[in-house]
Amino acid sequence: MSDAELQTVEAALESLLAEHDPKAESYEEFRGHQYDAGLAWVHYPAGRGGSGVRPQLQRDVNRRLAEAGAAPMDPSMFFIALAAPTILTHGGDEQQERFLRPMFTGEEKWCQLFSEPGAGSDFAGLGTKAIEDGDEWVVNGQKVWNTLAHIADFGMLVTRTDPEMPKHKGMTYFALDMKAEGVEVRPLRQITGEAEFNEVYMTDVRVPDAHRIGARGEGWRAALTTLMNERTAIGGGGGGGSAPKMGSGPISHLVKLYESSDQKCEARQDELMQLWCRSEVLRLTNARAIQAAKGGQPGPEGSVAKLAGAELNKDIYSWAVGLQGMAGQVGFDYTFRRPGAVDLDGSSQGLGYAFLRARANSIEGGTSEVLRNVMGEQMLGLPGEPRIDKEGPWIDVPRS
Repeated sequence: MSDAELQTVEAALESLLAEHDPKAESYEEFRGHQYDAGLAWVHYPAGRGGSGVRPQLQRDVNRRLAEAGAAPMDPSMFFIALAAPTILTHGGDEQQERFLRPMFTGEEKWCQLFSEPGAGSDFAGLGTKAIEDGDEWVVNGQKVWNTLAHIADFGMLVTRTDPEMPKHKGMTYFALDMKAEGVEVRPLRQITGEAEFNEVYMTDVRVPDAHRIGARGEGWRAALTTLMNERTAIGGGGGGGSAPKMGSGPISHLVKLYESSDQKCEARQDELMQLWCRSEVLRLTNARAIQAAKGGQPGPEGSVAKLAGAELNKDIYSWAVGLQGMAGQVGFDYTFRRPGAVDLDGSSQGLGYAFLRARANSIEGGTSEVLRNVMGEQMLGLPGEPRIDKEGPWIDVPRS
């Protein structure tokens, strides 16, 4: 990276910290100043939270701000990693001006409104309808598995705007005001007892055309940007864009558990080392995926990491429960609750919770089965399964 880029970032950091103390200002206030200084996403353009420099410098920014006492990113802001690059890539200047800053400060939280009861793995088969009415759109439909929708201010919404077009071409992407009249959020209680997921009903909801992200009928392209960033975020554990450290994440909890266990033996140690090696390979893949995502459109590393991470998390926590013997059968508090943050591996709430929460890793952000198809067809060039529903009008495709 050039000396000029480094000097630009260092000068912005010095100015920011000289004028604003992260320990004295509120979380939202300081992050607003960080955005204005071009240090939110350093590779974004000036005026959009960035300085137009190489993304690798963000790591230095985050470290310096942490040392100065800045709080880490609020876990309730997980979807910033999905919405921000989508709006930057496909949104217009007015939309970027409207949404990016309050998204980064945490003043406006986001959720994702993609899957439907009849269009989960086959996302392009969605049927939520948006009909143009002057400078607004009227939306009717249902979405499901919407993480943190109950605390969201805006949702990334993909709709069907032209049922006569093939299913991948008749979709349009919107930013939906979750407080708008006609939007209803209902909890979905999970195996852990909580309702992190939701289902969202939209009845004659009016969405201004100014909140349309990308061109009409180009929702699939915008959605792919969201999905690729989602897989990178989930594969990386939702760490706010930071490169993972060696031995971090779920494997660190397993190592500590083994060290305190009275079940040590050579066979178990060999199994533990296999899991540790898989974790290290995943860590390095995540590091590449994070850099690719910061440099522009995420590459295939995100999908690989998401698939590998989902299966690894299940194996780690299954092994942890087994290592505890009968103590691993002891449950936890299943009281109904609605969390305010995403906890992808669940380790912060104990191994019993993590064992159950890890089941969702192979579903959220694209099922493991779908990701295997994606990698086989799009990365390895293998022939896909015969499809009869890709070219004809969506309205003629049989649906369950």
